[in-house]
Amino acid sequence: AELAMAVVRECPRLEVQGLMTIGAPGDPSCFDKLVECRKVVAEALGRDPSSLVLSMGMSGDFETAIERGSSSVRVGSTIFGARNYAPKA
Repeated sequence: AELAMAVVRECPRLEVQGLMTIGAPGDPSCFDKLVECRKVVAEALGRDPSSLVLSMGMSGDFETAIERGSSSVRVGSTIFGARNYAPKA
């Protein structure tokens, strides 16, 4: 909540619109923690928690993230395939 308050106070051209996490593989509690963080941040900002987007979940865990309250998921690997991280010559 301190970071969100600092953004509001020190960066008047920015608007806190939500929170994002990349969950640890196989550990859905990361998503539950972000839901709790949203409640704390919303209270600190004087906003309704539902006004803050929760971006959590990727191609491998988006279903679990949605079950736990995600309002935005990132599924690029599912659409475009896995990234190639090989060194470029």
